[in-house]
Amino acid sequence: MLYFLNHKYISDIIISMNNIIKNLPKKIPIFPLSNFVIFPKSSVPLNIFEPRYIEMIDDVMKGNRIIGMVQPKKSSEKIPMLHNIGCAGKITTFEETKDRRYVIILVGIIRFRIMEEIENQKLYRECSVNFDEFSNDLEENNEEIKFSDLELIFKNLKSLFMNEGYVINWKELEKQNLYETINALTMASPFSLEEKQVLLETINLNERKKKLEEILSTYNFDGFNSKTLQ
Repeated sequence: MLYFLNHKYISDIIISMNNIIKNLPKKIPIFPLSNFVIFPKSSVPLNIFEPRYIEMIDDVMKGNRIIGMVQPKKSSEKIPMLHNIGCAGKITTFEETKDRRYVIILVGIIRFRIMEEIENQKLYRECSVNFDEFSNDLEENNEEIKFSDLELIFKNLKSLFMNEGYVINWKELEKQNLYETINALTMASPFSLEEKQVLLETINLNERKKKLEEILSTYNFDGFNSKTLQ
């Protein structure tokens, strides 16, 4: 489900994180989730029910409430390897259900590079991470790109979503700024794990736009059948 938060609300959350951002942890708990990415200044609801991630949420709620979302690589191994780039997010809303599930809203802060995985005695995984190369995630997005520049992208995305049976509230989406719109569509898209990872790793909005065009042209060429960008 694609979740929208008011732009001002997200901005206020980011501003309120300033003290945390200045002291970002060098070690964070990792939530590996296949075919799922979150971007800085984007938000998503998560339903937490596995014991290992219940433990993870219990632990982070006692501290800075920051977790790292990372895609696992495709593997037959019981503990799959992780992609090197993920995004740290802060839990801004927390609710416990009667059946002991947690429903949270996670707001993306900044992307990171995994330096190494840390051995621990916990049910969940932890990694040492570095945020330096993604410091621009903390800045305002003032890139010169207009909605008119994305007309073809939006047209193709609508066709792709319709073909896949996805329902998107386009009117609500249009209320977001351009940065949030592109990221929200990427997060909600039926793209493959590898395609979403490529988009997550783009350094800025203009690069993301180019990669989106490449991916969508591949889908268009194949009649919107599933095909991964190489």
